[in-house]
Amino acid sequence: MPLQQYKKRLKTTFFIALCFFASSCGSPTVPNALLSLIERGSIKVGTLYGAATYYNGAEGPQGFEYELLAGFSDYVGVTLDLYPFYSYDAMLEQLAEGNLDIVATGDAVTDALLMRFTYGPAYQTVAQHLVYRAGTTRPRELDSLVDPVVAVSGSSQAQLLAVLNGASESLLVTTEDSDAEELLQKVATGEIAYTLADSNRLALQRRRHPNLAVGLTVREEMPMAWALNPELDDSIKAAIIEYFGTVHQSGWFTVLEEKYFGHIRQFDYVDSRAFNQSAESLLKDYKSMFQQYAGDLDWRLLAAMSYQESHWDPDAISRTGVRGLMMLTMDTANDWDVEDRTDAEQSIRGGSRYFASLLGRIPARIGDPDRTWMAMAAYNLGLGHLEDARILTERQGGNPDLWVDVKQRLPQLRQKKYYRTTRYGYARGDEALQYVDNIRRYYDSLLWLDEQGRI
Repeated sequence: MPLQQYKKRLKTTFFIALCFFASSCGSPTVPNALLSLIERGSIKVGTLYGAATYYNGAEGPQGFEYELLAGFSDYVGVTLDLYPFYSYDAMLEQLAEGNLDIVATGDAVTDALLMRFTYGPAYQTVAQHLVYRAGTTRPRELDSLVDPVVAVSGSSQAQLLAVLNGASESLLVTTEDSDAEELLQKVATGEIAYTLADSNRLALQRRRHPNLAVGLTVREEMPMAWALNPELDDSIKAAIIEYFGTVHQSGWFTVLEEKYFGHIRQFDYVDSRAFNQSAESLLKDYKSMFQQYAGDLDWRLLAAMSYQESHWDPDAISRTGVRGLMMLTMDTANDWDVEDRTDAEQSIRGGSRYFASLLGRIPARIGDPDRTWMAMAAYNLGLGHLEDARILTERQGGNPDLWVDVKQRLPQLRQKKYYRTTRYGYARGDEALQYVDNIRRYYDSLLWLDEQGRI
């Protein structure tokens, strides 16, 4: 279901809930906090800058927390007034003083915070990992650390370590000068020895810095939730509970989680390091060609596909006979006027045009990024097999227009009890699933390397 349809359904659900809050639709007895927010016409939310929370991307505001908050503001029918902060303490102080309605830190909730604020429902749980640089001695116990653990002041990591600080007086150093992502980068470069990071942020940063390693897990599961001013009544909290119940039931939360985290949960140190090294050494030979033939595509996405296909080796050949940078079959090469599949420029030109044609053949009602991931899967195993997976998805009660649902059925294409019921039969669907996830990770890395001027 497209995002706009989700938002329309959410807003309809909210007005039904609003009538429930009131004794009747014609009686103005909506609780004060929610009523004042609606009358104001906006919701004031504090958050932090970061890849997992909020940032300004090429297409405008982005981030997992940002999209959840934007969905909630649409649900309530008000404007989202977002206030990004650099400091946990300053942001929470503004909430305590009543200048913010909600704080969404993208951070875990600690016992100390539960004593200060009211919280909405937990929508994720994260583990807290002690992170060190691969190649140095692995820390196995906090008591044995020689160097301190650096954490952001006011963060859940700093609060957790403060509780454990009795074991070692020099265990914790806090800072206001760096955010959590910068601390992970400093560990990767050897500037600091350790930091504590939640599993979400670590997964995102490992694509950029493959040498980030987990020494030990300090806390297995900690909830993530939005903070509210405890001085107010529970009407806004009730609306948040209704909202999260609706987005979970509709499937939108799963779609959003897949968008930001679905492809990075698994990590391969050797592959990530090899990719980054290849990007900085080999990609320069083909960058201008990817840019020239990308058309409406992002050239970095095309380059990520090419790495997955051939590791940027123009002479690559598979056991099935596909060849070149974009690993074209003979038939595909003929269809797109590629005379020499080992010629880098011809391969990139043919591969990009073939991929664009697949995008054009995906049903128009399917929006991005689902459309892109499905076309990518079709590049790997064929449009017919992708359609088989979509049909299996619909048969099993899933949404055939959502990648998060279709990807779960791709592995079934190599299981007899499923593929015997399909039009095109057996296919290595599990490989197509891994294919797409790999390219998404490579693409994320290329975005960052390009921003750093390293490719």
